[in-house]
Amino acid sequence: MNEIANLPSPNNQPFVGYGAFAHKGGIHVSALLKDSATYEHINPEDVGNRRRVLVSELAGISNLLYKAKELKLDVNSYDAQTRAVIKQIKELENQGFQYEGADGSLELLLRKGFGQLDDYFQLKNLKIILEKQEDSDFVAEAFIKIQIGDQVVHTAAEGDGPVNALDNSLRKALAEVYPEISEMHLSDYKVRVLDGNRGTAARVRVLIESANQAEKWSTVGVSENIIEASWQALIDSVNYLLMKKRLPGEEP
Repeated sequence: MNEIANLPSPNNQPFVGYGAFAHKGGIHVSALLKDSATYEHINPEDVGNRRRVLVSELAGISNLLYKAKELKLDVNSYDAQTRAVIKQIKELENQGFQYEGADGSLELLLRKGFGQLDDYFQLKNLKIILEKQEDSDFVAEAFIKIQIGDQVVHTAAEGDGPVNALDNSLRKALAEVYPEISEMHLSDYKVRVLDGNRGTAARVRVLIESANQAEKWSTVGVSENIIEASWQALIDSVNYLLMKKRLPGEEP
């Protein structure tokens, strides 16, 4: 009915909602992996849905192993590296990162944590200029210097705001080496204040949803500086696309 009426399906809708078969707690997931009937009275596929195991501050080894298997990562459940990745996720969640709604950032974090992902570029320098005169709108310009392999690229671009200027400058810097950057676009941008009692110095969480013709993915950034949080989410978004284009059998 939702498809016919062109309405989004509520995430919390029984049986068919996106979160209907989501599992989060470590002990919960451990039991589920042994016998799905412990927490699911029907198979998700029987109602056109699928199981989702979340990785968060409540996650245990079972959550990580399930997600690693889903991503086809070669992970040993008992080695120190696996426990180090779980510890890192918990620490980041305590800082305000939230990976339940940032699947792109989570996959990047896991692949880097298990040494199965290289950086496609490194930031060397970034500068943003905001200018406003009495009778005109704000003008934003971003200057970026990045290194791609042995090549250093220095670009500048204007935008409707600082985040748009960052996006334009980064795309300009990457376009020659990674032309697939033109395939993606930002489809949503959200900011959440995490500790409002600190006023304008509060830490914020930025969630960016990006898309191309094939799929959508979400990334997250956290900082007291909204531009830095936006940059974190923005580069994760770009890295996710570049990663998917280079993984065997993947094509976002």
